Amino acid sequence: MTAAGQTAGFSERGFATTEDGMRIAYDLLVRMDDGLTLSADVFRPDDDGTYPAIVSYGPYAKGLPFPEGYPRQWEKMVADHPTVVAGSTSRFQSWEVVDPERWVPHGYVVVRFDSRGAGRTPGVINPRSHRETEDLYACIEWAAAQPWCTGKVGLCGISYFAVNQWHVAGLQPPHLTAMVPWEAAGDYYRDSTHHGGILSEFTANWYDRQVKTVQHGLGSRSVNPNSGLPVTGDVQLPETELEANRVDLAEELRSRPFDGPWYRERSADWSKVTTPFLSAANWGGQGLHARGNFEAFTQAAATDKWLEVHGLEHWTHFYTDYGVGLQRQFFDHFLKGEDNGWDKGPRVRLNVRHPGGHFVPRGESEWPLARTRWTTVYLDAATRSLSHELPAGSSVTYESLGDGVDFTLPVIEEETELTGPLAASLWVSSSTTDADVFLVVRVFDPAGEEVTFQGALDPNTPVAQGWLRASHRRLDPAKSLPHRPYHPHDRAEPLAPGDVVRLDVEIWPTCIVVPAGYRVALSVRGKDYEYTGPLGDFARTFHYANRGVGPFTHNDGRDRPAGVFGGEVTLYTGGDRPSSLLLPVVPPSE
Repeated sequence: MTAAGQTAGFSERGFATTEDGMRIAYDLLVRMDDGLTLSADVFRPDDDGTYPAIVSYGPYAKGLPFPEGYPRQWEKMVADHPTVVAGSTSRFQSWEVVDPERWVPHGYVVVRFDSRGAGRTPGVINPRSHRETEDLYACIEWAAAQPWCTGKVGLCGISYFAVNQWHVAGLQPPHLTAMVPWEAAGDYYRDSTHHGGILSEFTANWYDRQVKTVQHGLGSRSVNPNSGLPVTGDVQLPETELEANRVDLAEELRSRPFDGPWYRERSADWSKVTTPFLSAANWGGQGLHARGNFEAFTQAAATDKWLEVHGLEHWTHFYTDYGVGLQRQFFDHFLKGEDNGWDKGPRVRLNVRHPGGHFVPRGESEWPLARTRWTTVYLDAATRSLSHELPAGSSVTYESLGDGVDFTLPVIEEETELTGPLAASLWVSSSTTDADVFLVVRVFDPAGEEVTFQGALDPNTPVAQGWLRASHRRLDPAKSLPHRPYHPHDRAEPLAPGDVVRLDVEIWPTCIVVPAGYRVALSVRGKDYEYTGPLGDFARTFHYANRGVGPFTHNDGRDRPAGVFGGEVTLYTGGDRPSSLLLPVVPPSE
């Protein structure tokens, strides 16, 4: 196998040209150990020197320009952050990978591969499979062996191009020197496909919208304006052959409601990730673009590791001067050996979030923050409030698929920062054999208007979210922490109707500085959070729902049949059933 040390081969195809001060080779063929050839494009300085390489491998078609494939996202990013195109024609910019015009002049080679079955690479699409990981291993080693490379290879990209960094790092390619997984996921089950054991509709929809549309064999539907080559290959395959050349991802997920080997193959093994990395998360990445980055920083075996957290759309800061500056300083240190102070900077770089989309950068030494005052507040069903004192026992009943019930803290008297992971313990019963719980941490201003943020994939994202299926309530005590309960999700343990059980719910990390006069609330719901306020121009045109959770919805009727999940849930609070919320209150640094 390639991962055991076999070197990828190379054969000539395509053509080379020199443009905008770069030597560009289009559509090179790089042969894998099973004989399949990947299509690669290489952008390098216009000389005969040797340089470190930044490699990417993924399914979005390397020849599809960002402005053409994702016009609304591109237009918003350029309008809000015009510096992302400063010094670049953006002709070579593709979705979620680095812009060669912003990297090659600084002494890097940019290498892009179309993954199996996508773009100009033939084969069967099987997202995040071990076969893809073996391919990426071979791509790294191929790039390192080229005469234009110093032998040092970095990985840098967003989302898909970040997730597979964790996977290949677990195979420890000899020439993988450093990597920047920007808004990645680490656990395919918990971070992406099943939130709290509840099937997310995102992955199947993503597959239809972003992968099948650039599958190899779609011929000349789209042409790379730079190379003149069809983006998805030279042949037009019939639909029956296209279907045979891709896995049925939606069915793969529906047929596997529990965690197991299939998901583990597609997840990071933190014990084997030793490559130096900068892990970049998004506070608004609820549903995909946050949890894995935090888990990597706390769990990975690497000693040279850093965490950065920002806001805004998940495609934005990767390209801004802020993001590119961080990436370049990191790579200059590890790939070029520059003594530029990177290793002397803070291990954790937070952009602390305030209402109104205002962020204040701050360096920290660890995550979660050591000075956190873990603060337990108790739910009170009788008053619909959150309290620091344990209330008397009471209960409230709501429809299992309904809006649920809200609990609110008193008005905040002094500005209070909440930064870190959260968790809740709830005592519930169901009129049926199961129930799904959706938790939403929310903030309201003095006028009662909810404070939301531009999230990774939704313009009106709440402060934090968590999920749990009651039949998946069993904990793994060896992996659970007070602020991050961990469920094995390996089998269902149905409820007996009317019996009361305890649910320990993980709520993904967040950051918000709550001004004096504002309120913090917890919504306990039977369905996804829904933002009901006015929508901006971008929200009205964006193709996802944009009502608070973007594409990360949980409405699959086969996963949540009404006969099982459509009854009533009773939530018990106070007394000997102390339903509670754990908040990460962070005092000012001294």
